[in-house]
Amino acid sequence: MREPTWFVWSRRIGLTLLCAFALLPVWVMVTTSLKPLGDVQGEFRWFPSTVSLDAFVEMWRTIPLGRYFVNSLVVSVIASVASVALALLAAYAVSRYRFTGRQLFSVTVLSTQMFPGILFLLPLFVIFVNLGRTLGIDLYGSRPGLIITYLTFTLPFAVWMLVGYLDSVPRELDEAAAVDGNGPMGAFFRVVVPAAMPGIIAVLIYAFMTAWGEVLFASVLTDESTRTLAVGLQGYATQNNVYWNQIMAASLTVSVPVVVGFLLLQRYLVAGLTAGSVK
Repeated sequence: MREPTWFVWSRRIGLTLLCAFALLPVWVMVTTSLKPLGDVQGEFRWFPSTVSLDAFVEMWRTIPLGRYFVNSLVVSVIASVASVALALLAAYAVSRYRFTGRQLFSVTVLSTQMFPGILFLLPLFVIFVNLGRTLGIDLYGSRPGLIITYLTFTLPFAVWMLVGYLDSVPRELDEAAAVDGNGPMGAFFRVVVPAAMPGIIAVLIYAFMTAWGEVLFASVLTDESTRTLAVGLQGYATQNNVYWNQIMAASLTVSVPVVVGFLLLQRYLVAGLTAGSVK
């Protein structure tokens, strides 16, 4: 059936308004980064009267932006890869085997998503400090400590999501792999993992984005040397001034790798979001 004209134009207008609503903050960010600080602090204008790239140069000198970027990249990559690797093994066991406590484990994993993250902040802080005092394991103010922290809330979600993805993989593939002489782990790595790759990449992207933009735990459990971007950008606000143009320039710069990676993996993300919806 041909769509009515009013419906077509309503859809076009609606999508145009949604795009404008989504792109308006990006436009303000770009124009602000191209303005001198004096223009930013003056009367707001949609278009810069003077285009300047000084903010993109000075932003590296005002704060150690490069170090913060490396910290965020290292912590986010390791935390996301580790959470998916561990979650895959747990999800495979829940999906393929029936054992005592299986239902209790699944419910416990899901119930962890009901609690706000701030409830775990103080216990983790106390644990890290006491481990450093008693055993000499310095997790507070370190990258490994922040990685472990991020695993506490990315791992349960990854397990729950991957169980659904692995359930959508036919068990006949495991049986065919067993006929070819593969054991359970051989069938897992050679058959199940490649078949569930879209879902795995979708969960990996989620875990990475969660760690990349996290602020609460990073602001408490890191120091000057291990600070991440989400917290380090606050350094552009001093007691005497707020460098708004440098904040916008830094935000654009550090967003480029994430946006490029998302665009390269978006087809896997779309496929992964629907991989476990139909069995």
